Amino acid sequence: MDNVTLIEARDLSRRYGANTAVGGLNLTLRKGEILGLLGPNGAGKSTTLKMLAGCLAPSSGSVRINGIDIAEDPKAAKAHLGYLPEQPPVYPELTVNEYLRYAAGLHGVPAIERFAAVKRAKESCGLSDVAERLIGNLSKGYQQRVGIAQAIIHQPNVVILDEPTVGLDPNQIREIRALIATLGQQHSVILSSHILPEIQAVCGRVMIINKGRAVYNEAVDQTPRISSIILGLKRAPDAAALKNIAGVTQVQALPSGLLRLSVAADADPREVLADAAASNHWGLFELRAEGKTLEEVFVELTSGEITVHESPEKSLKEAA
Repeated sequence: MDNVTLIEARDLSRRYGANTAVGGLNLTLRKGEILGLLGPNGAGKSTTLKMLAGCLAPSSGSVRINGIDIAEDPKAAKAHLGYLPEQPPVYPELTVNEYLRYAAGLHGVPAIERFAAVKRAKESCGLSDVAERLIGNLSKGYQQRVGIAQAIIHQPNVVILDEPTVGLDPNQIREIRALIATLGQQHSVILSSHILPEIQAVCGRVMIINKGRAVYNEAVDQTPRISSIILGLKRAPDAAALKNIAGVTQVQALPSGLLRLSVAADADPREVLADAAASNHWGLFELRAEGKTLEEVFVELTSGEITVHESPEKSLKEAA
């Protein structure tokens, strides 16, 4: 994966009177990355994507697309962007060919290149066999494909997809997921959803949003994250000594003679524990982590039990 940053949003907020839909969100997207925005309904996912796409002005903060500030030069910034809102912006009275030719013109594809652009988009999205059919007569799944085709017809660096599988049947969902995975080979993609399997199936990194704030930002293959550590010591110190180790929040004795150490969010004190055990001759014989699945993390962070806020520096560093 390339380290080129294609989207950089800093301290992005959107307020409606006294209500904050999105507050202080920091987000980056690298070249070749598929990022999943995961959150419950009403978490602020669609509002975030609208601001990233330049369809909604933020109350504060900034968005840069391929290094271009979208507020200072929106036309140049949006030239690098393809966007599919939750409701596909299609015209049911047009055929697929007519609509994609129209979309190519809107995206600034030169007239001499439009035929090739339409052909390429149809092939990428599996629309060649329905090219002369009216969009209004197509299934919901095919209408979603048309919506994705218009988003990629000008070959943008970044494609933003808002709930692309909503309202589809299981077979259509599988087809759209496969299409998104294919898009990720040529474009950077931001995908929003409240469906866990969808994010896990196609995304390399997940950001969980709750109440308009980012509460989690990790690579999918890094989940499950550490929730506790099982520790076995022949000569265990008292609990206070273990709790003094950075990252350890609670010590629980287990019936088997082992100890379960609860750890702070994003902490991994295993190396420190091993060093302490060796230095103090505790007789270490077992040290292993217990983890949480992405589903458990999602429920924990969106149920109101725990709120985690990443600093802009940390979020940008992890995504770089």
